[in-house]
Amino acid sequence: MAPPRLLVHTRTTGYRHESIPAAVAAVRALGGYDVEHTEDPAALERPLEPYAAVVFLSTSGEILTPAGRDRLAGYVEAGGGFVGVHAAACTEEDWPYYGELLGARFTRHPEYQPARVLVEDRTHPATRHLPAVWERTDEWYDFDPAPRRRARILARVDEASYRGGGMGADHPLVWCREQGRGRVFYTALGHAAEAYADPDFRAHLRGGVDWVTRHADQ
Repeated sequence: MAPPRLLVHTRTTGYRHESIPAAVAAVRALGGYDVEHTEDPAALERPLEPYAAVVFLSTSGEILTPAGRDRLAGYVEAGGGFVGVHAAACTEEDWPYYGELLGARFTRHPEYQPARVLVEDRTHPATRHLPAVWERTDEWYDFDPAPRRRARILARVDEASYRGGGMGADHPLVWCREQGRGRVFYTALGHAAEAYADPDFRAHLRGGVDWVTRHADQ
């Protein structure tokens, strides 16, 4: 039996992260999935039903055509999986549906620096392998609106552990949600290439992919 397929999209029309090649390599290395990587917006105009999930991997700016927007929305509403990583929250700002799909939008971040990630939900496949306090160095994104009311929060960042946070004590960082009959997972982590060599972070990504594709039990 052929493995489930992932469509990994990394097109950028805004800021481009240098970590994208390492991120794509990490997703390919997860195992158990047939990974197709593209930066062609036409790839989202074609039927998406053959894919178990679409992954926006540090995409930025306006990256989809009107036909691609329609395809992606229809795919998720009908039961497809969607994964957003890091700058996926800085994507399709002119498309209201995308903000609803993801659950929140990026607003700003302070400088790249260490902080403490507080894992709220250790039953989800993306976080059950993690310690309750996960020390990381990353870009700590602020979001608007705050996603807690529309998503299952898996982890938040402790603003007392770094400089320049703008959301206060409740600062979600990783979450999942359902949209129509589909599943959505988002992690704000993943700015630097080094993150994608970290086994814990790779397991974090794998758990998110497994959850949206329903290859996990939570």
